Amino acid sequence: MHVVLYQPDIPQNTGNIGRTCVAVGAKLWLVRPLGFKLDEKHLRRAGMDYWQHLNWEAVDSLAEVQEQLSDRTWWKLTKFATRFVWEAELEPGHVFLFGSESNGLPPRILEESPDSNLKLPMYEQVRSLNLASTATAVMYEAVRQFGGLP
Repeated sequence: MHVVLYQPDIPQNTGNIGRTCVAVGAKLWLVRPLGFKLDEKHLRRAGMDYWQHLNWEAVDSLAEVQEQLSDRTWWKLTKFATRFVWEAELEPGHVFLFGSESNGLPPRILEESPDSNLKLPMYEQVRSLNLASTATAVMYEAVRQFGGLP
């Protein structure tokens, strides 16, 4: 599977998501601009000392990832979706797109194909879920649907 973080702000969230990607064999894509640096010193400080095991790539635009993964099914995570993650039929190779911690995904991206928008349940009083927690829940739902790790 592929996990795409659109302009992530918080290095610790990206680190936790990267760790989960290593655990489940997913590739992590980071779409610039990032709210942090990717040099060795900053990676280590953010708890990304396992980064050498992560299959990852940083790109300058979402269009770059879309071009490279144009033959894949894409899912966009947003609290504004009408379908829950487990209502989608997830398969190996699918792409999961997450927005930044501060802004989520831009409306234009969410409006492109609303049937590919997915969410996790939460009460209205909660503004948003933590990005790393959400990504982990989504990845493990995918693994559950796959019947285990590939």
